[in-house]
Amino acid sequence: MTENDDRLIEQFLAPGRREIADNGFTRRVLNRLPDRRERLARLWTFTGFTLALVLFIALDGIELIWNSLRETLTTAVEQSMATNIDPKSLVIAGVVLLFLAYKKIASLA
Repeated sequence: MTENDDRLIEQFLAPGRREIADNGFTRRVLNRLPDRRERLARLWTFTGFTLALVLFIALDGIELIWNSLRETLTTAVEQSMATNIDPKSLVIAGVVLLFLAYKKIASLA
């Protein structure tokens, strides 16, 4: 629009203009907006987790964890056979450990 149109619109709207009390509304809104540092911190966190995931997959982390769990389970079963531990106890302990691991991972998100 041209400058003349802007002036005409302002003259038309001027008689109906009223000031509305702010009562601190603008200040409260601006205080709740995320600042630049928070966005930057989230970006670094995302970048770090992405890099960690790529390295974990590239360095065969899944296979290492699987082998460790298999060896642990094999050792636990062999020990339970030698000491006559109830297999249900091992299953319950495994379920509890998986639940706790899930809670820990979920709390990080």
